[in-house]
Amino acid sequence: MMTDVGEYIVGAYLQLKLGCDVVSYNVRPPGGGLEGLEELDVVGIDLKSHRAYICEVTTHIRGTLYKDNPTTVRKIRNKHERQKRYGAKYLENFNCKYMFWSPVVPEGYITEHLSKIKGLDLVINGKYKSKVEELQELAKETTHDARNPVFRILQILEHMRE
Repeated sequence: MMTDVGEYIVGAYLQLKLGCDVVSYNVRPPGGGLEGLEELDVVGIDLKSHRAYICEVTTHIRGTLYKDNPTTVRKIRNKHERQKRYGAKYLENFNCKYMFWSPVVPEGYITEHLSKIKGLDLVINGKYKSKVEELQELAKETTHDARNPVFRILQILEHMRE
């Protein structure tokens, strides 16, 4: 599957702000079969601190919604359960942090119910925006190629001249 631009935003943050040595996109558990179909959007690994970030990324700019509010919450809860299974099975020696990233999540039912999912760090709405702003600030200060297309675009935009 092709990597979504929102996934590159998350990958840039994991690499450049959280210090991940390895960032992988569209990660599928090994072995194939039904389990192999359960893709994880972005996984970042910080080898120095033995921390892993397992991220679900939904870049719906008109608002995160699958059919209706309860279905949306259920899908994200199920994806979080899949994150935890992956972490327990493949990253057992790492302190795993589970994240859900989305720039636009309707306030109310969805945010209220997502906030009750234990162990899921929500990087949504204003928090998502602030993470992107951190990347923009870093892009102003750097010129090296970080091997991330979104971050490179931010650098180009920040360094353009008349």
